Amino acid sequence: MTIGNRDDYIKYRFRRSEETFDEALILAEKEKWNAVLNRLYYSCFYAVISLLLKSNIETQTHDGVRTQFGLHFIKTGKIDKKYGKLFTKLFDLRQKGDYGDLFDFDKEVVEPLIEQVKEFVGEIKKQIE
Repeated sequence: MTIGNRDDYIKYRFRRSEETFDEALILAEKEKWNAVLNRLYYSCFYAVISLLLKSNIETQTHDGVRTQFGLHFIKTGKIDKKYGKLFTKLFDLRQKGDYGDLFDFDKEVVEPLIEQVKEFVGEIKKQIE
């Protein structure tokens, strides 16, 4: 893919968010809960990056993305704080699932997050448009 300008890059990042969410749904059908959680986090991560780019805010790290999202959108009330809490929760759970030894998520923990992430991504989409 060729990225011609900033708007193209914003669209690309948001499209990655949607594709990654679809990957989470496919993995949920196979009950691969650690992988589902990973994909849910990255779906939110890519959406937030697109929102930050739309606002001319650039970051270099996952912590930077979370910090800037909190400062510019959660603390200002532009986005409901429940989404900030969800993003942080997903980050923490993904860390545990990806890097923790002998740790496996189950359906009861992960499945409820799917709808929450769908809403989160929808909220970001509204903000971008």
